[in-house]
Amino acid sequence: MTSAAEIDPRSLRALEEKFDPEMRFRPTLPPATTIVKWLLIALSCFHYYTAGFGLLRETTHRAIHMAFVLGLIFLVFAGRKADVAPRASIWRPGGVPLTDWLLGLAVAVSVLYIPYIFDDLAFRVGNPLMIDVAMGTVLIVALLEATRRSMGAPLPIIALVFMAYALWGPIFPGLLKHAGSSWPQLVNHLYLTSQGIYGVAIGVVATYVFHFVLFGVLATRIGLGQLFLDIASTVAGRFAGGPAKVSVFGSAMFGMLSGSSVANAVTVGSLTIPAMIRVGYPRHFAAGVEAAASTGGQITPPIMGAAAFLMVEFLAVPYQTIILAAIVPAFMHFYGVFMQVHFEAKRRGLRGLTEAEMPRLRESLAARWPTLVPLVFLIGILVSGRTPYLAAFSGISSCVIVGLTTSVRGNRPINWALLVLLHAVLVVLAFGGIERLAARVGLFAAVIVGTPFVLRALGIRGRIGAEALVEAFETGAKYALAVGAAAATVGIVIGVVTLTGVGFKISYIITTAAQTIAGGMQGVLPQAFASVQSLTLFAALLMTGVVCVLMGCGIPTTANYLIMVAVAAPTLVQLGVQPLVAHFFVFYYGVLADITPPVALAAYAAAGMAGSDPFKTGNTAFRLGLGKVLVPFVFVFSPSLLLVTQGFNWPDFATAFVGCVLGITILGAAFSRWFLIEMTAWERGLCVVASLLMIVPGTASTLLGLVLIAPMLLRHLAGWRAGRGRVPSVS
Repeated sequence: MTSAAEIDPRSLRALEEKFDPEMRFRPTLPPATTIVKWLLIALSCFHYYTAGFGLLRETTHRAIHMAFVLGLIFLVFAGRKADVAPRASIWRPGGVPLTDWLLGLAVAVSVLYIPYIFDDLAFRVGNPLMIDVAMGTVLIVALLEATRRSMGAPLPIIALVFMAYALWGPIFPGLLKHAGSSWPQLVNHLYLTSQGIYGVAIGVVATYVFHFVLFGVLATRIGLGQLFLDIASTVAGRFAGGPAKVSVFGSAMFGMLSGSSVANAVTVGSLTIPAMIRVGYPRHFAAGVEAAASTGGQITPPIMGAAAFLMVEFLAVPYQTIILAAIVPAFMHFYGVFMQVHFEAKRRGLRGLTEAEMPRLRESLAARWPTLVPLVFLIGILVSGRTPYLAAFSGISSCVIVGLTTSVRGNRPINWALLVLLHAVLVVLAFGGIERLAARVGLFAAVIVGTPFVLRALGIRGRIGAEALVEAFETGAKYALAVGAAAATVGIVIGVVTLTGVGFKISYIITTAAQTIAGGMQGVLPQAFASVQSLTLFAALLMTGVVCVLMGCGIPTTANYLIMVAVAAPTLVQLGVQPLVAHFFVFYYGVLADITPPVALAAYAAAGMAGSDPFKTGNTAFRLGLGKVLVPFVFVFSPSLLLVTQGFNWPDFATAFVGCVLGITILGAAFSRWFLIEMTAWERGLCVVASLLMIVPGTASTLLGLVLIAPMLLRHLAGWRAGRGRVPSVS
């Protein structure tokens, strides 16, 4: 963690490709390399332009996005592992099999077929022509294959199961039985309507998610991620177990740029994991810390994972509402990881970082403070009430301006003048100072064409050059391919749910099962302890949480969230949970799958960098992330914790917040076997019970928990004062 430790984009890409299946891109040869590169750049430019100057007609915009994404997947991802070695021949132009070129072309044609018959579509929906069914079949088959290539088989298998349910409804038993659909009827619903593949999921990715992925890549390239890590090192590095605390702070701050758990783990972990091992943390614990902290990237405002933007569409609320609701739960997650890291460091007697091992914050700020401008710009436009995609356009533009006009080694007054002038132009574009589209585009084009000549004439070399800028646009598009395929495939699942009504049937099944479980629990628990309604909701939450984690073992967070919103969130709403709270619950438990064995991608990525056992690392990461496990139950029973829910009041918020902080602290101490001195077995058991009581919203339960741990607190305080807090021998 020295000041010389810098984020190297090339090494990070290599690590991401090694540990994340969504980043395992196929090496190509000319001319395929050139074609793929410029198609990716064209995709980024398309979204960048439309974000700033107006989206196209809904179906057209989504179709162009899908045509690029699905077509590129067949060129970028190999169909088999054996195909990754580039070999050029007449049957493999540029190292890409001819069949993949044909598949990419076929899927692009089938996707773009819809916008070009849009005027006649109203007369075709419900009565598709043979050509419609053929085109829809091509898209469905190619989409499933593209998703398999980019992220594995589980999600396509789930989509196939749902399609089988739609086709063969009469053979299913009991409540799940339905009349069934023919293949033309199913294709009609999934392909010709906005309820399937062209639905909300792909719309959100094409409208919001892509832009923020591109912003995160550019912000990292200009040095904002490195600045965050330097700040985290300075704030937390000097304390006991410093590198692990840097990991927590750094992942929290870097999470504002990256909505990917694996990308977060690779970027921050490449610097913090070796430092954690060096000061004495076991390898599996060091990897577990980074994995647990990195999963917070998807829940950390202002730039969260793709699911946050999906909430905007499903709930019809401003993005600012989602940001505010996410603040306290995100804090609880990082606080829980931090406290366990602290107790572990105290138990093992680990040191912090020395002055020589830490970066010099003053030097880092002097060199990199301009990189904060794009983030401030983005947040300011979001808060002003503008659309998220306009905020992303402004953030991306600001990254380009900062990257081209400012230097790491010092800046002249002309640098600052250009920085201010170009941002002034950006403000005019973002806030509608010029009403006519042609005038706005003309001003934008003039700036794009003129700026490079001005910079060259003035001899200004920025912190990134044109080559790095082009590479960032290419990489940003690559990173968005897999999530685009996932969103389109989940559209199949959602389409089947709306076609068959299976969502309501699943809700009835879950509710009935929860009521049965609640009846059994009430027979065991004292009658005054909980009502049937509360126990029913608790049982439904348990079942929903387990299903979310199991689903997340095979599919990414975004797809998991979309499926669970369709089949599980309505159940929670029926049981009286506010829609915003229900969506946050399934979102949090979907993210939890990234650190839940047996398939924990963030934990496996961190384990690979630490050289530790992946399964042991996953178990450790899950233990460290217990705050994320428990807090969703708290905000369901005390919605005020989300700040913006109906019926919010400060007394309820304060009670839930204080109880959560105390409970997470005591639970972390119990798992770490240390508070002020080493814990005995009976103290640990008592602390687990007390922490759960404290986390339950309510003053009485919190006070009862405090009473239970009072003997432990007195013994530890006395032992600490007597100097008996010596470090025990640890394995």
